[in-house]
Amino acid sequence: MKQVPVILISGVEERAMLSAAISLQFGLADAVMVRHVIDPERQVLTRTVSDLTGVIEHEEIDLAHACVACAVREDIVPTLERLAAQGRWSSIVACLPVAAESVQVCRVIAWAPRQAPHVDIAAVVAALGGTTVTADLLGSDLLDERGLATSREDRRGVAEVACAIVEYADVVCLTEDPDPAEHTLVATLARPRTPLVTDPALLDATALVAGVHRHEDVEAWVAEVRRGELPPLPAGGAWRLDLRSERPLHPLRLREELDILGGGPRRSRGCFWLPTRPDDICVWDGAGGQVSVGASRTWGRSQPLTRIVVTGLGEQGQIEAAFTRALLTDAEISQRGQIWEETWDGLESWLGPIHRAA
Repeated sequence: MKQVPVILISGVEERAMLSAAISLQFGLADAVMVRHVIDPERQVLTRTVSDLTGVIEHEEIDLAHACVACAVREDIVPTLERLAAQGRWSSIVACLPVAAESVQVCRVIAWAPRQAPHVDIAAVVAALGGTTVTADLLGSDLLDERGLATSREDRRGVAEVACAIVEYADVVCLTEDPDPAEHTLVATLARPRTPLVTDPALLDATALVAGVHRHEDVEAWVAEVRRGELPPLPAGGAWRLDLRSERPLHPLRLREELDILGGGPRRSRGCFWLPTRPDDICVWDGAGGQVSVGASRTWGRSQPLTRIVVTGLGEQGQIEAAFTRALLTDAEISQRGQIWEETWDGLESWLGPIHRAA
């Protein structure tokens, strides 16, 4: 079965995304471009399909719940498969809804290949504005404050989305060259050796469509639990802290230190464990002063690990000291061990009830 290569474009600025999409379409004469736009107020998904001859389709689809997950499931992946199966074009450039992450499309196609047997994800492009790098990756704006929310309930931060988009990308495309410190910030967040293009016209469409996306490599870079050493920090103005310990965090001191650990203009992500919930992998995902904490799955036979990687510009503050204070102390481990039988730990609103206590 012949598969058609697809280049996915995601970002938090429509102009940057369209600039990248148009550049790629002109670089691939026999490509078709599909663009999806979500209108959360009307609960409508608009799909536009075009090639160099003009617009082929323009359709509005009513969504019961106008969220990204619904759009991916109900129209984006099916449209990619339908266009690929026609055999009419040699490649597809897919411009996702603003603030939609390519990971959602990639995982559907990788984990459920029968849903799109004619589709091959060739490349994932993160398209951002070159003059708003710091604001997009480290700022405190919410999506709805910029008019970018994908649903009425979408309370995500711009930085949360933009950082995740950069981290998942095979190439990062900026509309213009940022200052050196911002350049380093992008390079630190992105997977090692990810190209950074500072002009959409310089995107190498031929190289991308040939296939640069390696799903397993990308998933390893964005994984919640990372045990290997981090790559060297790129030279420049960005800094990075690798906060790592085999010890769990104290649940109450975690709450006390949360503002220092997760606040401020920085990106932080990783995993941790708690003595009250020793079986659970607790996930840390923060950006722009906002932190999301939850439980994803269990450690199984793996050794529990606390590891949060923090990246930023400017002052680091007291992050390392706050992390050390939040860990169990020698005295606590000596007196109670690292596994506690408790029915409450104060983190129920984030992690749900404790299930293992008798």
